[in-house]
Amino acid sequence: MASRKSPAPQGLSPAVRALVDDIVAVRRDIHRNPELGFQEKRTSQVVEERLRKIGLDVERVAGTGVVGLIRGGKPGKTLLVRADMDALPLQEQNKTAYCSQVANTMHACGHDGHVSAALAAARVLFDERAKLKGNVKFMFQPAEEGPGGAMPMIKAGLLKGPKVDAAVALHVWNDLPVGTIGVRPGPIMAAADEIRITICGKGGHGAAPHQAIDPVVVAAHVITALQTIVSRQVDPVHSVVVTIASVHAGKAFNIIPPEVELLGTVRSFDKGVRAELPERIERLVRGVTSAFGAGYRMRYKHGYPPTVNDKRMSEFVKGCASQLPCVREVVEADVSLGGEDMAYVLEKVPGCYFFLGSSNESKGITSPHHSPTFDIDEACLPIGTEVFCEVARRFLG
Repeated sequence: MASRKSPAPQGLSPAVRALVDDIVAVRRDIHRNPELGFQEKRTSQVVEERLRKIGLDVERVAGTGVVGLIRGGKPGKTLLVRADMDALPLQEQNKTAYCSQVANTMHACGHDGHVSAALAAARVLFDERAKLKGNVKFMFQPAEEGPGGAMPMIKAGLLKGPKVDAAVALHVWNDLPVGTIGVRPGPIMAAADEIRITICGKGGHGAAPHQAIDPVVVAAHVITALQTIVSRQVDPVHSVVVTIASVHAGKAFNIIPPEVELLGTVRSFDKGVRAELPERIERLVRGVTSAFGAGYRMRYKHGYPPTVNDKRMSEFVKGCASQLPCVREVVEADVSLGGEDMAYVLEKVPGCYFFLGSSNESKGITSPHHSPTFDIDEACLPIGTEVFCEVARRFLG
């Protein structure tokens, strides 16, 4: 089995350099033992035990959520540092020494690295707490991949006692090479909504389609027509995606089924466009099904809102990262049509969600997120820790 262990990046501070082996060890331990959303019992226990050992005030919220608090030596503002903890329902195909030991469960999005980098930041900043003018609150969040752990933590009082003034979060990002930080003011992640459409026809014999109303044919027309919402109904300057990712119909080769179920996702950035999409989609589905003499049922479920970075906090994080010797380059990140429930935090307080470059082509670490061969260059993790620490120092300086 390959180890893929990377040497520590150049330019780390002595405090972070001393933690590199531990950062990697924690990430690999969590990677071997992945847990799905709201099932992160082992992971949250690891987090809680480590935070208590460091000396933080620790609280469990929203089931498997963990909050750790560093109280600075002087009064001041409070910065929230967020890391998500959950894995994905995916069978890992990597053959590394630290590959998942849990069937059909894998850290295929890098949340194991987020936890590790944030725990190291907690350790460094706790040792520097006397110099901090204010507090650092660490949010270890369950269920980012679904159904969403950020809002339950907020409802449990995450942003109070002490009141959070600003927030920062990172995401390892295999679209960027290790050593690169991606920051973007404004929208950086899309709203992620869900649609479920049932096409109601009339079943019959496959050899006598004239005696039936074939919902499979109707569904095919609906799927095709839905693409015109993006290409012909939405202003081209606004990014929108309508994807039908699942189609379920009959089971026999010669029977026309009575119904077809379509399941898909709708992604958007603009709040006005997002508000109009359910009606646009239903109007189109109604028209197509009516033309064929079929019926429909539709459910539109609003998911995470767009993740929108505060301009000032984005510039602040960019400035902090630019001053770190371990960071090779800070670039303006591309927007992503992925969804993120860090959006709920950023709706409440100004903050910055940034990308931590994690790919390394020379090592073959280039697989996309949510892939069964996803992995990261672990040299990125202490860089993420450095950015967290520098942002906290300056924000509370």
